[in-house]
Amino acid sequence: MTAILKNFIAGEWVDGPGITKNINPSNTNDVVGEYARADRAQTETAIAAAKAAFPAWSRSTPQERYDALNKIATEILARREELGKLLAREEGKTLPEGIGEVARAGQIFAFFAGEALRLTGEKGASVRPGIDVEVTREGLGVVGMITPWNFPIAIPAWKIAPALCYGNTVVFKPAELVPGSGHALSEIIARAGLPAGVFNLVVGPGSAVGQTLLEHPDVSAISFTGSVTTGRKIAQACVLSTPMKKFQLEMGGKNPLVVLDDADLKVAVEVAVNGSYFSTGQRCTASSRLIVTAGIHDRFVEALTERMKGLVVDDALKSGVHVGPVVDQSQLDQDLRYLKIGQDEGAKLHWGGELLNRETPGFYMQPALFTGVTNAMRIAREEIFGPVAGVIRAKDYEEALAIANDTEFGLAAGVCTSSLKYASHFKRNSEAGMVMVNLPTAGVDYHVPFGGRKGSSYGAREQGAYAREFYTTVKTAYTNPG
Repeated sequence: MTAILKNFIAGEWVDGPGITKNINPSNTNDVVGEYARADRAQTETAIAAAKAAFPAWSRSTPQERYDALNKIATEILARREELGKLLAREEGKTLPEGIGEVARAGQIFAFFAGEALRLTGEKGASVRPGIDVEVTREGLGVVGMITPWNFPIAIPAWKIAPALCYGNTVVFKPAELVPGSGHALSEIIARAGLPAGVFNLVVGPGSAVGQTLLEHPDVSAISFTGSVTTGRKIAQACVLSTPMKKFQLEMGGKNPLVVLDDADLKVAVEVAVNGSYFSTGQRCTASSRLIVTAGIHDRFVEALTERMKGLVVDDALKSGVHVGPVVDQSQLDQDLRYLKIGQDEGAKLHWGGELLNRETPGFYMQPALFTGVTNAMRIAREEIFGPVAGVIRAKDYEEALAIANDTEFGLAAGVCTSSLKYASHFKRNSEAGMVMVNLPTAGVDYHVPFGGRKGSSYGAREQGAYAREFYTTVKTAYTNPG
């Protein structure tokens, strides 16, 4: 019998009223772990603990925050291979991808350890004689964090680390589908010397844990990454709550990769394969729309197809695997449903899309490539969130740019070209929050802002120094020295 892993509330590990099972998508006979499932009452207890801890933590010294965050970073990085294996086992990323994600989480905590020492304010003269003005930043209070299953340690890290850095207290709800990485991260945080209640972990369904975070008056802010539908509900709930909550939403993308006639074909193919299919295409930054100009279209499709044929799809923990399984049956069903939708709309399933059998039962699907796609099709408008991409033919650069921007999303966009003129124009005119030139749309650094425009994001950016815009509030103070 495996021990049930508990929730962390008010500095204690506690059982819950239910159990969540964590299943390996590479081998559905493998139960990664069993986790205590929190309910509304436990979530309220966690919120109360976080509220009680906020006054002291918000006034802690930069050194105290640095020490805690640096300790967390050090342990994550020292255990990157162990934690990367856990991540690959529960989510389906390949082992190298899992280890890389864990390393990124450690780097994020290390960055914000330094930021704790770098938070500054301003002091100036008032327009009134003899009056001093100070502008400072302070923590918000209790921050509720709702994170997705596709990056189960990196996304929690880039929410939790800045929250703690700037003096907030945290109630963390990881995705119930993959609680293992979030629980392992929470164990590390629990050993970092934080006062009881500063950090709390509650694993459970959105209908109980998430809804309580949204409704509770003692939660000051919500940081959410997930679907557009859920994001809209969170926005409404935060606006209607009393008092109103600050909120930050990262919701998805339908990201374009433009390939121009003058692109290096080999580079363009590698960029497309990486951005479209690595991490099983389960990234909000994945390039699912490949917009290719007429002069290179046929050569690109042929070369991309040959490259796809060499991709190894198998157990995420095996060496030499390029693409792991889809995360679960529900996501696999969605991917297959969109393959049918695309064909019904008139697109050609050029290659892939087959279900695959491997040594162990899992959610294995061959990466799929559509051709003959138009930007009006659902497969070009809606986020599939799987290893599925479609090629859209464009007459020239101007048409390609117009197609790239013709979407309700605006997270990431890329262009492959050898022209400085086109690269510069695309960077300036792409309606996306992040733009890549001759690089995959998926994959960003941890020390710079992450986020998009239009339907992809709402609120302040995540990561880097820009994270302080969400996790702090500005105070202006006047002094008359007398």
